[in-house]
Parts: sequence; structure tokens; C-alpha cells
Amino acid sequence: MEPHSVATHCRRSRTKFTEDQLKVLIEAFDQNPYPGYTIKQKLALEMNIEESRIQIWFQNRRARHQVQKRPEHEEDLEASQDKDQPVEKSQSKEGRRCRTSYTSSQLHTLNTAFANNPYPGIESREQLAKDIGVPESRVQIWFQNRRSRVQVQVKKELD
Repeated sequence: MEPHSVATHCRRSRTKFTEDQLKVLIEAFDQNPYPGYTIKQKLALEMNIEESRIQIWFQNRRARHQVQKRPEHEEDLEASQDKDQPVEKSQSKEGRRCRTSYTSSQLHTLNTAFANNPYPGIESREQLAKDIGVPESRVQIWFQNRRSRVQVQVKKELD
């Protein structure tokens, strides 16, 4: 891995969807705001976009939708509590992505990169992903989880 790519703190450029892509995404969102991995993968292949970009679009859309619908949602919760009916969770485990397992050499590469820079930019993550043979989105999640784990360890040491 090149040393200059480790210190890069660039953000990914904004994904711009075409009108046709947005129509497909909105239609899919209207059918199910919490699509499983297979549906997101199918949409990604259909639109020639990375699955991680589809995942982010759905997250953003749900966040915008919750802000717009908050007052109605609170009324729905009160009504459902009056009827003593449990609120169903909209995401099932069957639609989830399989847990990513890393080999010891992959973990060594990730840990070395983390020691050099715990906040790598998109170029660094893409290069790491290429080097270890996993999608960039998995590298990004690994770094998020690792930073979180370090924070927990530091808190425990202070207590």
C-alpha cells in the first residue's frame, strides 16, 4: 500500500441518480422501506450502481421520511398501544447480508492501516478493499466498528 494514500481524508463524490434510477428506487421504497440484501443487490445490478450506494439511499430516504411523518407516527403508536397489539418490526433477519469473516492476513492488513490512520479517505479504503479482496463498504464498516471498539476500551481503562 502506498504511504500517501493512507493519510488521505477525502469524501466520496456525491452519487447522482438519473430520473429513471430515482423512479425505480422510489417504487422499491414504497413497496418496502427496509429491503433485504438480495433486493438491494438486484437493484444495484439493474441500475449498474454499487450496492453500498443503494443502501445509503434507502437510509437517507427513511431518515427524510421519518422527519416528514413524525406527528402521524406518534398518533399511530398511541392507537396501537390502546389496542394492546405489538408493533411489528419491519426488518427480518432473513434479508440481512451474511456476516463478513476476515482471514488473519486480511485482519493484519486492516489493523496495520488502522494504526497508521483510523479515519482513511475513500481512496485509501478502496485500495485496502482491492488489496484484501472485499468490497469497500465492508472496509468502511470495519473501520467504524474498530473505532467504536477502541473508544469502549479507552472508557473501560479510565474507569
